[in-house]
Amino acid sequence: MANAVTRVVLRCEEAQENESLDLSECQLMQIPDAVYHLMRHTELKRCDLSGNVITKIPAKFAVKFSLITELNLSHNQMSKLPEELAELQALERLDISHNTFIALPSVAWRIPQLKRLLANNNFIIDIDVERLRHAPALEFIDLQANPLPPRLHDLLRTLTRITIEITPRQIEDWEDLNV
Repeated sequence: MANAVTRVVLRCEEAQENESLDLSECQLMQIPDAVYHLMRHTELKRCDLSGNVITKIPAKFAVKFSLITELNLSHNQMSKLPEELAELQALERLDISHNTFIALPSVAWRIPQLKRLLANNNFIIDIDVERLRHAPALEFIDLQANPLPPRLHDLLRTLTRITIEITPRQIEDWEDLNV
């Protein structure tokens, strides 16, 4: 345990130098309050929280790290994001792949500069395609390896401004009328 704490502190100290906080693979269940304290005088640009067991990001994250351009939350146990992430005015790349989302988080299309959203390898079956269509800056979404229903496949194909990667849909037995 002390080892994990030391690792977090050391990585916070590194981030003070390079503006990139890497807390990946630290066995975190949440972002320790000490991190916010240690980073209070640092203008973070990147934050990597991948490979932990985090279930949620607190609202204050967006307030404390308001200048980040890249946020990696992949390989955790998250199923939702706080609405406050919409306040991340500079965020361009968000990775929520390999989590437990069943719906694409609605905050994603309210992040003003978000260009790339990686949401592959979740359990997403619900996406508000209309809201997605009006996302201010979104250019690319990776939705591969999600159990998207056929209706969503069809709707997502109507989005021309955004590049969307999805796993090719398996035709259900009952759909194959050639049998």
